[in-house]
Amino acid sequence: MPAFRFYNNLSPFKRVILALILGISAGLMFGEIMGNLELVGVAYIRLLQMTVLPYVLVSIIGGLGRLDSHMAGRIGMKAIRVILLIWLAVMLTLVLLPLAYPNWETSGFFSSSLVTDAVQFNFVDLYIPSNIFASLSNTIVPAVVLFSLLMGVSLISVKEKETFIALTTSVGDTLMGVASFVAKLAPLGIFAISSSAAGTLDPEELGRLQVFLWVYLIAAALLGLVLLPLILHWATPFSYRQILSVSGEAVITAVATGTVLVVLPMIIERTKEMLEEQDMSCEETISTVDVLVPTAYSFPSTGTLLGLGFILFSSWYVGSPLTIEQYPSFITMGALTAFGSMAVAIPFLLDFFGLPADQFQLYLLGSVVTARVATGLAALHGFTITLLVASAVVSRLKWHNMLQAIALHLGVTAGVMILTGVVLTNIIPYEYEGTRSFEAMSLIGTQSPIKQISQPTALSTEEQARPRLDVIRERGVIRVGYFSNSLPYSFRNNKAELVGYDMEIIHELANDLNFKIEYSHIKQKGGEVEMLSDGRLDVVIGASAITPMNALKVTFTQPYLYHTAGVIVLDKLRDEYASLQYMNEKEDLKLAIPRGGYYTAMVRKLFPHAEIIEVANPREFFKGMKKEADAFIYSTEAGSAWSLLYPEYTVVVPKGLKLKIPAAFKLPENQLAFAAYFNTWLALKKDNGFMDKVYQYWILGEDPKKKEPRWSVVRNVFGWGM
Repeated sequence: MPAFRFYNNLSPFKRVILALILGISAGLMFGEIMGNLELVGVAYIRLLQMTVLPYVLVSIIGGLGRLDSHMAGRIGMKAIRVILLIWLAVMLTLVLLPLAYPNWETSGFFSSSLVTDAVQFNFVDLYIPSNIFASLSNTIVPAVVLFSLLMGVSLISVKEKETFIALTTSVGDTLMGVASFVAKLAPLGIFAISSSAAGTLDPEELGRLQVFLWVYLIAAALLGLVLLPLILHWATPFSYRQILSVSGEAVITAVATGTVLVVLPMIIERTKEMLEEQDMSCEETISTVDVLVPTAYSFPSTGTLLGLGFILFSSWYVGSPLTIEQYPSFITMGALTAFGSMAVAIPFLLDFFGLPADQFQLYLLGSVVTARVATGLAALHGFTITLLVASAVVSRLKWHNMLQAIALHLGVTAGVMILTGVVLTNIIPYEYEGTRSFEAMSLIGTQSPIKQISQPTALSTEEQARPRLDVIRERGVIRVGYFSNSLPYSFRNNKAELVGYDMEIIHELANDLNFKIEYSHIKQKGGEVEMLSDGRLDVVIGASAITPMNALKVTFTQPYLYHTAGVIVLDKLRDEYASLQYMNEKEDLKLAIPRGGYYTAMVRKLFPHAEIIEVANPREFFKGMKKEADAFIYSTEAGSAWSLLYPEYTVVVPKGLKLKIPAAFKLPENQLAFAAYFNTWLALKKDNGFMDKVYQYWILGEDPKKKEPRWSVVRNVFGWGM
């Protein structure tokens, strides 16, 4: 058939591009139904990952083991210095990439990652394997790499090693054969991934992905046209033009074929020719080329390392950029995890830095473009490393000039990234919709009849003496009191409806007991005690913090959630509040806190040198009425909701701040039967999943309502399936 003939005549690269185009088209055409292909995409990813670590193991061991001790000693130290310096230059380049990310206003609901302890950088666990098989099975890449390096170095001095080296070669070739078979499935895998992503991702997410692609391509151009050739030009006798013209053939071939392996002989041949032109060809430099090109192939290249920039993009994408404290871990961990493929490194680093695992799907969607660019950079990297080490072997490498070239590159990169950020901010359409979305939230459950009472009347003396639960049941109405500014527990949405986490629970209670709801606004803090006592109110909502003094005046239900203490600051200042140590080192620190005595003492103990400023409600801080305050100590759960309305602020949980405050409903004093029933009801609702569903909606922002299907051609243009 003509279609099959056309497909068979395409190169592998063209097949993948065709699969990508068809996948995105199918996603746009059929919409969310294409999400069912995610399973096929996951299977393809697993197949990609399957052979990576075993191949890393045997290729590093075999590559180093082939060296003899004399040659290894002569070349090894110089090669290590050059490779580490190039790696450091590339990783520092990556650190500059966030300068190009648009300064968009973003904010989000509370995330458990805010209060989850980050994975600590444990050198022993990550780098020194007690059981290499456990490291292989758990995909601990740094440990596998270190084991492989030690094995390879030890193998150098082994006398009868030919059989073992032949075995590593055979195993490596076998694994490459498996990988080649998987590569033939690339069009199917890419089609499944791209169609699933295009059919289910929001347009805003696809728009943000282009930020990653533009920044990646610009960074690749800087590395390929500035860093690598400039280092060679300044630090060795080779000219800039000579470097690019000679390496161009190998780079283009690598991009076209999608692998560096096929151009290794070309790199060896061309580097030897360049050495001869500069009268640098001798036994030492020829040996360097013969040994270093295939050995360096097993090590991370500039192209491979550039892919790690996705971690920085991902952290920006989800609104939690890596802090300065995390950059050293990123640089170290990134360089070592890059020994494997990005199919292993990216998921590992996403988990290490507490980023959503599904971000890997975004990476794969863009990898059709980035993988080819990375391959071209890897070929140029091979030229650069080999010529630098060969020059060093014959003392023709100017180390000082090499450092100057790196410094110039980093300066140019910083300037280009800042300019790119300005351009992307202005050319990519973006509108913050967090405020509008939050204000449009409504109750997700069945609503009980509800009525607002501006002036509630107290119960008679006789009724006040009776059990409150009996009074409520006879009346068929439960009286609810709420405070202003109690996001996200009770607030008015854009339809002037009283909604929120607590209102959702109250409606569920009223429905179960066939009650109606009367609600009243509590105008004065502390006034709820008397209103509960005289029967004007039966329950007070708003996630009230349980304190010893309040417990003497009202009856609290069992806690139904916990406030996690955090710090709310302007987004641009978040790094300054990353730890208690940073905060306590600040001079003239002024902290705003909610008015109230009990937890004020705890804050003063944590920040003994800070000036404490009490606020009546959070809005005073967010609206700038307390401009003298540097930050606001508040609940991270509630603070995240406020940041949706004021996206210039962000919520940070400083390292070392571990303070959880139980929250409950307030009931009348000494109404133990009412409290016992309420607690039993809360326990039942927790067991049947209702409390989790409400928490996920109002605190985490996960809407359980049936959403409108994603826009698709079939549905929205042709009207099928409407």
